Amino acid sequence: MSTTAQLPTVDEHEITVAAPVDTVWRAVLDALDRGFSGTGAAAYARVVGCEPSTASGPRPLAEGSTMPGFRVVGADHGRRLTLEGRHRFSTYALVFHVDPLDAGRCRVRAESRAAFPGPAGAAYRLLVVGTGGHAVAVRRLLRGIGRRAEQQAGAARA
Repeated sequence: MSTTAQLPTVDEHEITVAAPVDTVWRAVLDALDRGFSGTGAAAYARVVGCEPSTASGPRPLAEGSTMPGFRVVGADHGRRLTLEGRHRFSTYALVFHVDPLDAGRCRVRAESRAAFPGPAGAAYRLLVVGTGGHAVAVRRLLRGIGRRAEQQAGAARA
């Protein structure tokens, strides 16, 4: 059962991408699967005790897919992808929204939500969110999605 709506908002970041919705959607799915299923992400997931801890389920990502640290709990094709997870210090969700703007452009928003219970959770929040590290990582992820989608859109036009 999804808990996203009950979690407090941490932040939201966005990027405008010069590519159509379907191309952007594929770039979101691919970037997340590659980014969170790598050896570094898997090692981090083990250290903090993430659930889920492994990649499984359908690819490209769809409801029921997992990556270390995240489970896809909602996938509205071309519009919204909701990931949830938890570990020793937090219960969290990451929601990606793809909003069409005009001919061939979209906005991609990444909404982060999380609860950080207890003193260990508060310390973790300070370390990850308070230092700005979380915001840097999400903005980097969004830029990667934008580059990937724009390259794919350019190749399709050529």
